Amino acid sequence: MTVCAIENATERATKAGGGTAAGIGEGTTAGTGEGTTAGTGEGITITANGAYAARLAGAGEALFAERWTLDGPEPYAVPLPLGQPEERGTDVLPLTDGRVLIRRRVTGRHLFSLVYPTGPGTGEIPLGGVESGELRLLPPAPDGTRAYAVVPGERSTSVWLVAGGTFGPEHVAEVPGHCTGGVWLDRTGRMLALDRRLGRGPVKAVTVDLARGGEVSPLLQIAEGSDDRLLLAEPDSGLLLIRSNAPGQERLGWGVLGSHRPVRFPESLRPAGCAVTPFAVQSGQALRPESCGVALRIEGPAGSRVGVWRPAGRRLHLLAPPAGWLAGAGTWSGDGVLGLPCVRDAEGCGVARLDAAGVFAREGTPSGPPGVTAVSAGPGARAVPIAPVAPAGRRPVPLQQAPLMGRMGLG
Repeated sequence: MTVCAIENATERATKAGGGTAAGIGEGTTAGTGEGTTAGTGEGITITANGAYAARLAGAGEALFAERWTLDGPEPYAVPLPLGQPEERGTDVLPLTDGRVLIRRRVTGRHLFSLVYPTGPGTGEIPLGGVESGELRLLPPAPDGTRAYAVVPGERSTSVWLVAGGTFGPEHVAEVPGHCTGGVWLDRTGRMLALDRRLGRGPVKAVTVDLARGGEVSPLLQIAEGSDDRLLLAEPDSGLLLIRSNAPGQERLGWGVLGSHRPVRFPESLRPAGCAVTPFAVQSGQALRPESCGVALRIEGPAGSRVGVWRPAGRRLHLLAPPAGWLAGAGTWSGDGVLGLPCVRDAEGCGVARLDAAGVFAREGTPSGPPGVTAVSAGPGARAVPIAPVAPAGRRPVPLQQAPLMGRMGLG
């Protein structure tokens, strides 16, 4: 049985993952050289606490890791070049101690190392590697001191701790099925959500408990045959951003972790002719999921734009992106300011700050008739009608009938 609610004026209807750990090397220091599932954007990755970011910078083939510091009065970048340039396709991921994890692919192996500034040069600590074909880094862990990767196979998917362990890369879990995605559900880095497909069945988001050897439990079960993927989660409020085809076609929806109310699929999150992808959720809204701001990347005829939305307002606001925005990346402050990392030739790195709280405050005085989502003026902008929704009760709202992991279980 499908349990979902469409907020609209009218109803419409490889083998086992495995992987082998390689050896660990010694720390080295390189001389000075010349010269982006919180969040990952177009070439930049930001720590869960928003303090640091990292990207692959440079021009042509002269590429190097670059670390951004974001928690000071002004953002600044530190280049971390080594003795030879990095190859395109190299992944970088920042840690909250200021070091940057680098993943390089070398003839069927994925090698990991940590780089950091050492006065005029760059220090590097090799961590070892994992022998496998496909390997994908997960988003930065909530504690900021560890980094994980998944190795998907036809029958099972391996989860590896690639930084922050005791002896280099460590195999921590084996999840039956082919898994994609990867979203952290708590602040400790224990509960991980993956989108799993068993055989030829539908894709269902599941919870993997890394403290219990990868114990798996259901997370999303909207309809028996629907593909239900988790895109983002905010642990403070429990707000989940979901993509599912349960309504009959693939839609973006929202729910709340631990609730049994239906997932909602707002019409306001389906602007005509546009692809909509959420990339950041406002934190600090404990037990108030409807008040959480959500930042979205909107791709359409007008190009790439920024959208801000919250469940309580049910209005999608389209904003022109700042010049040089690394599309799909950003962070929220607790008071509702959206920070968007930018690269401008004259100024270098920067963060454009948008007062989304002010935008949301004006939702009480809509510019259009009731039931209309106000969209800021601009090329391709239009109003999207939605139906009013009954006021939510005190209990956090949505998911579905199937049991979900409650907050008390996310220790």
